[in-house]
Amino acid sequence: MNLSGTILKYFIPKKFGKEDLIVVCDNLDLEAGRIRVRQGGSTAGHRGLKSIVENLGTTEFIRIYIGIGRPEKGKTVIDHVLSKPTDIAEQEKLNQGIKLASEALLDFTRGKSFVEVSNVYNRRQNNNSS
Repeated sequence: MNLSGTILKYFIPKKFGKEDLIVVCDNLDLEAGRIRVRQGGSTAGHRGLKSIVENLGTTEFIRIYIGIGRPEKGKTVIDHVLSKPTDIAEQEKLNQGIKLASEALLDFTRGKSFVEVSNVYNRRQNNNSS
């Protein structure tokens, strides 16, 4: 996953622009299960995003972040990212985040604009605690 950008040339047909790319990825800074839709910006240390930016040559693509929260005390970031939650409630939150991210992605494929999708899902996250 840390080298995600190296495969981009195989997945972006010439008829699409780089700004049409939508990346779904995890985010430690979001509470588990929350999502955030963004366009452009930094990689915030996310190695997969860094690889994509390096290989794409731009940061101007859409990201759908799924929150995974920070690791509990004594657990490394790597272990947190790569392991399954042991808590059922935590797993349910993650499943809800995956469902929301899928819905947002489908909205993009149905022709909704970035503004429309981000307004719905980012606002939805602020109004409802998942």
